[in-house]
Amino acid sequence: MGMTDTIKEMFGGTPDVSTLQGLFVEMLKDVYDAEHRILESLPTMAESATNAQLQRAFEKHRTETEGQVGRLEQIFDMMGLEAERKTCDAIKGLISESEETIDMAEGHVLDAGLIASAQAVEHYEIARYGTLKHWAQTLGLRDVVKLLDATLTEEMKTDGSLNELAETTVNPSAFVADVLNASEEGRGSSRRS
Repeated sequence: MGMTDTIKEMFGGTPDVSTLQGLFVEMLKDVYDAEHRILESLPTMAESATNAQLQRAFEKHRTETEGQVGRLEQIFDMMGLEAERKTCDAIKGLISESEETIDMAEGHVLDAGLIASAQAVEHYEIARYGTLKHWAQTLGLRDVVKLLDATLTEEMKTDGSLNELAETTVNPSAFVADVLNASEEGRGSSRRS
């Protein structure tokens, strides 16, 4: 009996959420939904960004996210389960916040807000994939651990890249835009006096 057969045997039937295996499957469904929602939102974020590096970062992450969805589907298959989505309310909320940012902000400030929104999503994913990886280790699912670790590594790298872009380029540009806007507003009000 191979490893995949052992995994399928462990997860056969309907998982009971009062067990670690059942909780693992439920969280897997949650993160599977989250990745699909992220895939749907990334094009809007890329189109809304004014910074070319940020646009490219969102486009790159879309490609990575497609691969992450594929890994999750592999895991479901290894467990003998159909890939199934369970509504991820957390990601729905974070995406809604990013949509509000797109509606409210513009220019460099919008880019800073988009990075903040994207990092909130990344931090959620890092927490979920970290937990799933540790549960998979506890359950003895070595092949699943490898797939989850690959995704966790990508999410951490994306977060680091976004952080670097924010610190070195986007946030300073947003601050300069604020200073220039305040200066222009100040000159405009002194002319009216």
